[in-house]
Amino acid sequence: MQPVESLTEEAAAAELLRLARLLAEADAAYHGADAPVMSDAEYDALKRRNAEIEARFPHLRRPDSPSGQVGAPPAEGFGTVRHRVPMLSLANVFDEAGVREFDDQLRRFLRLGPEAPLAYVAEPKIDGLSLSLRYEGGVLVQAATRGDGTTGEDVTANARTVAEIPATLSGTPPDILEVRGEIYMSHADFAALNARAAAEGSKVFANPRNAAAGSLRQLDPQVTASRPLRFFAYSWGDVSEPLADTQWDALRRLAGFGFPVSPLARLCERVDQLLAVYAELEAGRADLGYDIDGVVYKVNDLGLQQRLGFRHTTPRWAVAHKFPAETAWTRLLAIDINVGRTGTLAPLARLEPITVGGVVVSNATLHNEDYIAGRSAATGEPIRGGRDLRVGDWVKVRRAGDVIPQIVDVDLSRRPPEAVPFVFPTVCPRCGSDAVREPGDAVRRCTGGLGCPAQAMEKLKHFVSRKAFDIEGFGAKQVEMFFDDPLLPVREPADIFTMEERDARNPERLRDRFRYGEQSAANLFRAIASRRRIPLARLIFALGIRHVGEATAQLLARHYGSWEAFESAMTAATVGEGPEWEALTGIDGVGPVVAASLVNAFHQEAERAVIDRLIPHLTILPPNRPVGTGTLAGRTIVFTGTLERMTRAEAKARAEAAGARVAGSVSARTDLVVAGPGAGSKVREAERLGVRVIDEAEWLDLLGGA
Repeated sequence: MQPVESLTEEAAAAELLRLARLLAEADAAYHGADAPVMSDAEYDALKRRNAEIEARFPHLRRPDSPSGQVGAPPAEGFGTVRHRVPMLSLANVFDEAGVREFDDQLRRFLRLGPEAPLAYVAEPKIDGLSLSLRYEGGVLVQAATRGDGTTGEDVTANARTVAEIPATLSGTPPDILEVRGEIYMSHADFAALNARAAAEGSKVFANPRNAAAGSLRQLDPQVTASRPLRFFAYSWGDVSEPLADTQWDALRRLAGFGFPVSPLARLCERVDQLLAVYAELEAGRADLGYDIDGVVYKVNDLGLQQRLGFRHTTPRWAVAHKFPAETAWTRLLAIDINVGRTGTLAPLARLEPITVGGVVVSNATLHNEDYIAGRSAATGEPIRGGRDLRVGDWVKVRRAGDVIPQIVDVDLSRRPPEAVPFVFPTVCPRCGSDAVREPGDAVRRCTGGLGCPAQAMEKLKHFVSRKAFDIEGFGAKQVEMFFDDPLLPVREPADIFTMEERDARNPERLRDRFRYGEQSAANLFRAIASRRRIPLARLIFALGIRHVGEATAQLLARHYGSWEAFESAMTAATVGEGPEWEALTGIDGVGPVVAASLVNAFHQEAERAVIDRLIPHLTILPPNRPVGTGTLAGRTIVFTGTLERMTRAEAKARAEAAGARVAGSVSARTDLVVAGPGAGSKVREAERLGVRVIDEAEWLDLLGGA
């Protein structure tokens, strides 16, 4: 894998795109289908690489970045539950340096010195399925999975069958209490379950986590009741009154209500104690009787937790210290070249199937042509000691660093004599167009654009994906099925919304083809019609514009407010100059690379025509109002200079929590500039534009009334 420090900006953007797409597939497999395509260590290492690239190139951060996603949408067949308090994921660290940096970041955020007390609770990270339990008057009334963090699956009937989940609480719990924890299965129970399944000729599970998740997410609660599920409580969501002043005391109180809590949790006063707990649990994990994949560290003081608040998908006050990944040796059977929606020629290794960390691996990423040749794409320096990869080689596979595994080494002593160096194609394998590699780019791209069927098909798959239009019954498989269909071809997004009309004119109707039938064809057309109304952010994301992921799409939707305003601004904008360009790059989180990609998409004739043909079929909904309802809700704020009573990060977090938008530059759309000592050009620009400028004391007063 090309080192992050050697990536060029273009290579970094391409890598972030690749990681975002692969992670989305991994999330759907893990959270939605209980059928992971990778180990947790592999997934975590992927997210780590993504975070390292974002740290080096913050302006390239994608909205659909792994750092902006939680779980996956609820599965069909279950009712849905909207979490009153979102169920977020945790940020990860992987070594001692990461733990110390986590502690340092919190101290900087809170303005605490290195010797100031800052206690943590350390507890094992159970490898299971997250579950939220709602109690009213001490009685269990609802249970829900994490889902996508905002909406989960209603599994109340199934949760009632788990012996370790109390139906009625002991003691004096709050009137409303949402307890959060992990459903899991012990090693012994997992082995017994698989033995019974094998004896009955039923499907066996790959690992205890899959077994636990699949058991809880049964449509028949009697099936769940027959499975040996267990539960650990570790947190809470919606409560009518505080549980305690500290995380440690809150855990003790949950135990008093009748919930199992981990007996291995420890209260730690120093980072060295956190690392000692990690070493102890890592050394003894094989003897626990259930799977853990790391240790979670949480700030003990709940008042400090509240001050620290949340990022987009993770709390600032907690982190997961993950255990290392696993490796195995296997044979490289073939090297395939796939073409992505932006034209990237992505090499993929086909492997002799091998089990790594409990998961069967049959393919691995090869990144780019330089990686295959044994050199860095950025510097030309050797990697793997300069050893290239050839079909027939014995290779070392690591389930870390990528959603699909990666090859990290090759055994030259076992190389077959007939193995020859791999020749990377210079033409697209799908359309025959030249595949060029621009200076400074790590990847080779097809120049065929939308004329390349591979790119057109991949764009369509993105368009109908869950976080885009999410048309029931029309996913990636249907895109492949209809793309070259002679009677009802779907080659671009607008074609989806004309399918019913075109089908009515066909001599052979869809109801008589592809095993559809009259009812299923009608259901498909009904599902398509239901997606003619689409939120603006989803539409922007669905267009598949390079570098524009889900989070960026949301930023753009909130900033422009309507499709008409967004389309007009992109049409009028010129890369690198003019008021529209300045307004676009002034959006906090939208850098020049993303902005250029947006503007170019609306100025390229073929891509613009595809967009223009789509829009008349849609009713585009404006973004939701900001969460806040006070004086700051909906206002655009710019911070400049040095804040003395809180850090810039805390100020931004509190502004966004109050419903404000935080911008990086001052424009005519700015409502308020908060200026501290050292403020300069932004204050002068605000004065020129007549934008109100306040100091930190006035800002804190506004926050108090927000």
